[in-house]
Amino acid sequence: MERDRKQLAAAAEPGGSTATSSVGPFPSDLRQDLMLLQQREAALNRCATESNRPEDGQIPGVGCSGEQLLNFQMNHEGELEREISIMHLPGSAAFFFASGMTIDADGAPNAYHPDNTGLDDLANAGAPGYWEGLAKDGDGEPFVQGPNDPFPGYYVSATALSDRTRSVSDPLRYVDASKIPYIVLPGGMARQMGARPGDFAVVLNQRNARSSFAIFGDVGPFDRIGEGSVALAENLGIHSDARNGGARRGILYLIFPGSGNGRPRTVEEINSEGEKLLQVWGGSIQLEACSIEGIRNTN
Repeated sequence: MERDRKQLAAAAEPGGSTATSSVGPFPSDLRQDLMLLQQREAALNRCATESNRPEDGQIPGVGCSGEQLLNFQMNHEGELEREISIMHLPGSAAFFFASGMTIDADGAPNAYHPDNTGLDDLANAGAPGYWEGLAKDGDGEPFVQGPNDPFPGYYVSATALSDRTRSVSDPLRYVDASKIPYIVLPGGMARQMGARPGDFAVVLNQRNARSSFAIFGDVGPFDRIGEGSVALAENLGIHSDARNGGARRGILYLIFPGSGNGRPRTVEEINSEGEKLLQVWGGSIQLEACSIEGIRNTN
């Protein structure tokens, strides 16, 4: 390319040589040839740039050197449904995994009603004598909200994370799923990873790239993983109906064990603390890189 340009320049001089005589204006045809040559060079440079662009959504200089901590077996009615890799970056206590998201309404004052007209199906709160999603008295009977409570006649829905300064029968003791973005983790797995209710998290919807900070707000079944509150689903652009919403896959969860104080937090606190933790971990660029790796591991 450079040789051709020199030849054109030389041909433009009198006698077609590189003599030291003064050079006059280029003839119009040579000027056009030089312009064409420059355009061709620019096109070749663009092609070289395109060919060097990272493939498969890779981010230049950023990778996800994740190591597997645990192979979580997700079951459905006692049968193995799928396996979920629980990963972390070397030297980091934070762990992450990719799965789907079922919707949790627990903690919302209108989550459950005796006539099954609440946000969620009453069957998801348990059954008489075995209530799991409801606040109960000493005899195991669920509390019903009174006239001065947010939703009179509804049950008091409970979450693992709670404000212990309030009464067990107070609906405001628990984390409201309709207002607070929270995640749900299996109790055994959470303990194994060093996480406890009140710790912070970041959740990413891999399908639309929307993300949200969250808090570990509730404990779920030992053999199920991938669950979030109504508010979290709304932040991520996921159908947030607790009865029939959710996502089958494509959700990345990043949890920071030991980051909380065991108490409920406001949305502002969740966002502020979550942002600090994410930046120390590697920021949104690292999250995107591990999201890409998570897609490869789950497809």
